[in-house]
Amino acid sequence: MKTWLKALAPAVGLVLSLSACGAAGTAMGTSASQAPSAAISGSVTFWHAYSADSPELSTLEKVLIPKFESLHPGVTVKSVPVPYDSLHQKLVTAAAGEQLPDLVRSDIIWVPELANLDVIEPLDTTLPDFADLKAKVFPGPLATNKWKDHYYGLPLDTNTRVLMYNADALKKLGVTQPPATFDELKALSAKTAGTGVFAYAEGGTGGWSVLPWIWSGGGSVTDDAVTTATGHINGADTVAVVQMLADMLKQKGISDIILGGQGGTKTSDGLPKGQFATILDGPWMFPIMKSQYPNFDLKTAPIPAGKAGSISVVGGEDIVLTKDSKNKAAAAEFLRFLLSEDSQMEMAKTGQMPVLSSITADKLNAIQPYYGTFVEQLKTAQPRTPSPAWPKIDEVISKQVLTAIKGEATPQAAMDAAATQINALIAQYK
Repeated sequence: MKTWLKALAPAVGLVLSLSACGAAGTAMGTSASQAPSAAISGSVTFWHAYSADSPELSTLEKVLIPKFESLHPGVTVKSVPVPYDSLHQKLVTAAAGEQLPDLVRSDIIWVPELANLDVIEPLDTTLPDFADLKAKVFPGPLATNKWKDHYYGLPLDTNTRVLMYNADALKKLGVTQPPATFDELKALSAKTAGTGVFAYAEGGTGGWSVLPWIWSGGGSVTDDAVTTATGHINGADTVAVVQMLADMLKQKGISDIILGGQGGTKTSDGLPKGQFATILDGPWMFPIMKSQYPNFDLKTAPIPAGKAGSISVVGGEDIVLTKDSKNKAAAAEFLRFLLSEDSQMEMAKTGQMPVLSSITADKLNAIQPYYGTFVEQLKTAQPRTPSPAWPKIDEVISKQVLTAIKGEATPQAAMDAAATQINALIAQYK
């Protein structure tokens, strides 16, 4: 890894260079109405995982980059698509050889790892206008960029899970509205016997699947500083949520596809077919349903509220500035440009959810009517534990929740085991 002095030099230079060229753009990116600027020049390389022939890639390369380059005639932006399954390995390999690009669109769960490797800039100390940028994005997506005491990126696009339901399936269970609370969900689960309908279906027991329930029920994985899991993943509120899931599975209110394994009806098929009354999923389900089940009227609602409210999980990607960048001033300006409202709205047309709180549900509904519920849910959505150890923490959560709901251990015993294992994982990064 780079030495501390080597890492410090570019950061100091960046602060000075960005302060000098701050007039080249606004705090949230250059507006299309501004005159072209010659304050910055050179090339900027941007790695991302937008797939070939996707509307996102087309908008990036045919709309956004040309617009940015017209505003900054001296700058050339090189878009480098990398398949998602290869991008993480490419980043780690490039980091070891000090061959990273200027900017990376990173999966949110990779940012702490890259920060821990000391290969990306702490933006809160290197961007003079970071406080302005921070104030304009949703807090949940922003939190995915924090590692220890610094923010190492900014959210670029986001998503979250909401409750999706089949109104006809709910009618078979004797209700006309989706469950709005834990108690209503439990009551719905108790009505499923002999109906051929499950009240809820979920495809697994990992963090993406169960954290919305744990958080809404008042539980957590670790403390805010990510120093201990004791009293959190095995706390009374978390254990109560796991017990609720176990009870619902036992009474056949939840489909057994939550147990994993091969076979079984996917949530994306069981919901439109009326086998599942509710699921949790993201905005990508709308184009899927439109294509595969054009006659199905997909409806959404907030996640049922527990004692802590209605809280979902944040997905999406962040944008990070590497320490290897040879043109940090221009790269930072392109970062700002991608976070401008104009750019975010352009990408929203492709189905990518913006991260700016100024882009209201009304604005998004003009593009896609289904965005509204997701925007509201994002106001309270939380990130998965921001730690380089997250992938292994996720495996622990999945295994121990599965053990509990299958009845192989009590929820308390399973979550106690989870706490011990997670403590050992996070201790590596204290």
